[in-house]
Amino acid sequence: MAHPGDLESLREAIIARHDSLSPRLRQIAAYVLEHPNEIGLETQAVIARRCGVHAPTIVRFAKEFGFDGASQMQRLFRDELINSAPSPSWAERIHQANLRTHDGRPLTPHELIQEFAAANIIALGHIQETIAAESLDKAVDYIDGARSVYICGLRRSFAIAVWLAYALRHVDKPVHLLDGLGGMLGEQVGSISKSDLLFAISFRPYAKETVEVVARAKAAGARIVVISDSELSPIARQADVSFNVKDAEVRQFRSLTGSMCVAQTLVISYAQRVETKGTGS
Repeated sequence: MAHPGDLESLREAIIARHDSLSPRLRQIAAYVLEHPNEIGLETQAVIARRCGVHAPTIVRFAKEFGFDGASQMQRLFRDELINSAPSPSWAERIHQANLRTHDGRPLTPHELIQEFAAANIIALGHIQETIAAESLDKAVDYIDGARSVYICGLRRSFAIAVWLAYALRHVDKPVHLLDGLGGMLGEQVGSISKSDLLFAISFRPYAKETVEVVARAKAAGARIVVISDSELSPIARQADVSFNVKDAEVRQFRSLTGSMCVAQTLVISYAQRVETKGTGS
């Protein structure tokens, strides 16, 4: 089997074959997708330790995708670093933003807002670097073409789901918010069809109810747009368009700023399209 010739092809191969990999290889797959710079720069021993596996397992992972060994796979990542402007990974930058002098006292509200603001600035910068224009355009096309938009976001994702429903109703788009009130989530999604669009939002630990809604929408033939935190999330792998958002996390409290930015961009872009159609321009 020939190995992928570039990082994008390798990424697609990993996502396509993820479910068939062993648990150890899936650990490596997640690290490879989320920390590409480290794969190119670190030794195999360091990568293995960070993945929680033994070094020979890294070699086995590379051979699984047609490489002669781990070194040949790592060259793809090093070549990408050489050919593009190197920058710290999102994880590295967020770590630096969280470095503060601690003297045992609680942070003041002003100090805490400085941390949250700095972390969110970094997260928004990550979105600018990684969200593809074609993905945004396709998602807006799906909103435009859908008979109705179904929206599912539970637990901490609920705020985004509610805002999407609120905003789309203001531009007269038929919307169904799947909130599961009264244990009726299954019934709420029961009428979705291939003419509709499902917006699904979920982050680690992924809400199993949202995963089930996505599976039902997929079976019904509906289009699916996802906001999540990993290309390997159980909802992202079933999506027609997936936005992989690395929201800020400060002292174990996770923000929704980046995800909300994506949601607002999609709705406002659709609203502009509706207005343009209305004026005939």
